[in-house]
Amino acid sequence: MGNIHPSAVIDPGAQIDPSARVGPFCVVGAQVTLAAGVELKSHVVVTGRTSIGDDTVVFPFAVVGEIPQDLKFKGEATRLVIGQRNRIREHVTINCGTEGGGGVTRIGDDGLFMAGCHVAHDAVIGNRVILVNSVAIAGHCILEDDVIVGGLSGVHQFVRIGRGAIIGAVSMVTNDVIPYGLVQGPRGELDGLNLVGLKRRGVERADITALRAAFQMLAQGEGTFQSRAQRLKEETSSDYVREIVEFITSDSDRHFLTPR
Repeated sequence: MGNIHPSAVIDPGAQIDPSARVGPFCVVGAQVTLAAGVELKSHVVVTGRTSIGDDTVVFPFAVVGEIPQDLKFKGEATRLVIGQRNRIREHVTINCGTEGGGGVTRIGDDGLFMAGCHVAHDAVIGNRVILVNSVAIAGHCILEDDVIVGGLSGVHQFVRIGRGAIIGAVSMVTNDVIPYGLVQGPRGELDGLNLVGLKRRGVERADITALRAAFQMLAQGEGTFQSRAQRLKEETSSDYVREIVEFITSDSDRHFLTPR
């Protein structure tokens, strides 16, 4: 194939769209699917039961689809599914799933995974997510759409990060983060709302005002964190606030970062 460099090592079982490009010294495994417009720059390893969606670009020395870093993994047939138009930069590692975690690691569309990031087994990453350099996402995490995680930050296994939240650089996130939350600090604390992100997405002023009031109630209202959330559910007319309430009241394996 004209788009595959002669130094690349391609297993005959791999399914590669004719428009995909595989650069020098790449290795592509037998159960890999590369969709239209995918580009592997050079020295990229794609292995396992891995599918990469249209127009995704993978930069040198990334390793995509290798087995989980989990001692319980015994070679079971699990997968990695990567969506469209992602940018996976140098030295990024993304592992496939485990049988105990549902069997699939899933990446959405239009993400940016900067140099040195790691996405572990069974993680679910939404659309338009940005992981800055050297971020580590542990197993079983869920990052909803439009999340940004600052450089050198870590997210503990089973943590959920709600839509539109932002994690400051060099933070360790050990509990769930509400949608649109702002977390920062060496041991991450919920320190406000991602107001810059909300404004960039064109959220109406009335909704931003409602979110600010909701945050204050969660931070300083009477009763437990869960009871404050229930009161918000009864009192609010904002869809954005309802999204936070539904996130808080849904099932989770972790506690919540509460406002300080």
